[in-house]
Amino acid sequence: MSAIAELRRATWPSHQRLEKRINFKARLQSVGAYRAHVERMWGFYVVIEPSLTSGDLRGWLPDCDVRRKVPLLERDLAALGAEPSSGARLPRCGSVPACDDIASAFGCAYVLEGATLGGRSLMPLVEARLGLTAESGAAFLASYGDAVEAKWRAFGEAIDRCCSTDRQRMRAAEAASATFSALEIWLCGDHP
Repeated sequence: MSAIAELRRATWPSHQRLEKRINFKARLQSVGAYRAHVERMWGFYVVIEPSLTSGDLRGWLPDCDVRRKVPLLERDLAALGAEPSSGARLPRCGSVPACDDIASAFGCAYVLEGATLGGRSLMPLVEARLGLTAESGAAFLASYGDAVEAKWRAFGEAIDRCCSTDRQRMRAAEAASATFSALEIWLCGDHP
């Protein structure tokens, strides 16, 4: 079984719990509700991404800088009417998993990269309900555009190369589960 398939299996309960709790219907009911969601996503990504784009991840995933979502979230916030200095006032997630080894970094990145697939499925809803496009408030959801599947495959290949031992795969799965949990708490409040 591939490392990414093992990650999917190991994190399925965490992933499903987050999807059930996130209530996208409410988050897409108005541009204001969507903007609040984008602000929360920014508050998570701005904390977790720096630990992923530094260190050894670049050696395994050379395009990791291109994969950063904070610039897209900031572009969306500006399109949605945020002042350029508003980032200083937005809340930031206080607790994200440590990425103290490459397997853990890949586990955290697995959740973030998986969100690009989810964004692709939400994009048509955001366009239809809110009238937003990749150029006008939904760049984060559109992220890689037509390259999302190719980027996901390349990410899976990098995980397979990097996380080849049982220990590395376990560390990646632990970090991915912890990332799902941290994101759930950040977006939805305490666990049920």
